Amino acid sequence: MSESYDLIVLGSGPGGYVAAIRAAQLGLKTAIVERENLGGICLNWGCIPTKALLRSAEIYHYMQHAGDYGLVAQQISADIDAVVKRSRGVAKQLSQGVAFLMKKHKITVHMGEGKLASPGKLTVTSDGKTETLTAKNIIVATGARARDLPFAPADGKRIWTYRHALVPPEMPKKLLVIGSGAIGIEFASFYSDMGCEVTVVEMLDRLVPVEDADVSAFLEKQLKKQGMTIFTGAGVEELKATANGVTAKIKTKDGKTESAEFSHAIVAIGIVPNTENIGLEALGVKTTKGHIDTDAMCRTNVPGIWAIGDVTAPPWLAHKAMHESVISVEAIAGNHPHAMDPRNIPGCTYCRPQIASVGLTEAKAKELGYEVKAGTFPFIGNGKAIALGESEGFTKTIFDAKTGELLGAHMIGAEVTELIQGYTIGKTAELVEDDFIGTVFPHPTLSETMHEGVLAAFGRPLHI
Repeated sequence: MSESYDLIVLGSGPGGYVAAIRAAQLGLKTAIVERENLGGICLNWGCIPTKALLRSAEIYHYMQHAGDYGLVAQQISADIDAVVKRSRGVAKQLSQGVAFLMKKHKITVHMGEGKLASPGKLTVTSDGKTETLTAKNIIVATGARARDLPFAPADGKRIWTYRHALVPPEMPKKLLVIGSGAIGIEFASFYSDMGCEVTVVEMLDRLVPVEDADVSAFLEKQLKKQGMTIFTGAGVEELKATANGVTAKIKTKDGKTESAEFSHAIVAIGIVPNTENIGLEALGVKTTKGHIDTDAMCRTNVPGIWAIGDVTAPPWLAHKAMHESVISVEAIAGNHPHAMDPRNIPGCTYCRPQIASVGLTEAKAKELGYEVKAGTFPFIGNGKAIALGESEGFTKTIFDAKTGELLGAHMIGAEVTELIQGYTIGKTAELVEDDFIGTVFPHPTLSETMHEGVLAAFGRPLHI
C-alpha cells in the first residue's frame, strides 16, 4: 500500500518545512520526510544554536568590560557546559516548534531515510521497514554537510566540524580554525571571547573573502586587536591528532612552512551537498559538482522533481532556502511567482564585530563595468554607537553613478545583521539614491549610519 499526496518534501530544514507550510496553506495535501530532527541542520546544528553560543560569549565579553560602562563585576567566569546546555535547549525548543507547525497545518511527517524511486514516487525506510509515498510533485531539500580535509577527517575529539564545535567535549585552550567563511569566523569569535587562544588560517588572500575588501581588512584588524593570530594566503598542509592535541604544518603566503601545536582544530572549508543515495542518478536528475541544477522556479530537469536550499546552487543560506521554498510551491500550485534575484539576498556573519552585506562589492561592480559612486561612514560618527560603547565599524554603499541604483551595501559593526534588511528592501524595491536620502531615519539609532553611508557616496555626509 502507498500513501498519496499532492506534494512530498524530502528534508525538513528551513527550506523544507517552510515549503510544507506554504503548500498546506494553498490547500495541497502535503507530507514531509525527515531522517533526523525536524528543523534540519539550521535549527538543530547550525544557525540557531551557534547564535545562542555567540550570545553567551557576547554577554561574557560585556561582563569582562563592565568597567567601561561604570559598573563593577567581580569573579567572572564561564561554564562551557552550561553555555552548551543553553544552546541545545534553544535548538530543542525551535525543533519542537516546527513539530507544532506541522500538526497545526495538518502536514504528515514521515521519519526515516527518503529515496526517490521514480518520478512521483518516494520510499521511506525506518527501523528496517519501508513504505512508499506518491505525489505528482516532490521537492528535494536535503541540505548539505561539512566538508572534511581529505588528509585529516574530523574525529570529534581533536579535529572538529561545526557540529562537534557546538558540543565540545572540553573547552579548547589553543584552537586552530581552518577557513574564514561565516562558519569558521563565527566559531573563532566565540571561542576567542570565551578565553581561548585562536589562530585562523585562510587559503585566499583575505578573511571572509566573499565580502567587500574594506570589510575584510577592517575585520582582520579587529580580530588581531582581540588577540587572534591570522594567516591569509596560507594553507594547512598537514594536520595530525594526538592524544593531547593537534599538530599542524601551515604554509604561509611567503612560501615558508611553520609547525604549530594546538589543543583542537575546527575545519570550516565548505560544504558537501546531501545528494548521495537519494535516487537522483536513477532518475537522471542533473547536478553540478554534486549540487542539483534548477531553473528560476526551482525545477530540475525531471518533471515533478524540484530542489531548494543548500542542495542546489549558492549562496547556501537558510533565508535563501526559505524564499526558494515559497517560489517552488507557488509554481506547483499554478501561481506565477517572481524569480529570486541573487543580488538581493543579504548575507550575515555573527562574529564580533558583526558583518552584513547585500549586492555587489565595489570591486565586482567595477569589474562588471559600472561607473561607481561609493561612500563610507564610520560608526565613530554615530551618537548611538558611541553611547553603546560600540564605535568600531562602518557602513559602505555602492551606487551606479549613472542611474542612482543601489548596487551594494556592506556593513561591519554592532547589530549590522539587524540593519542590513533596510538596504535589502531598498534593492528589492529598486529605490535610487534620492529615495534613501529623502527617507527620515530615527535619532539616535545605528540606522543613521545607513543614511550617512548613502550621503557619503554622493559627497554630502553630515557627521564626518
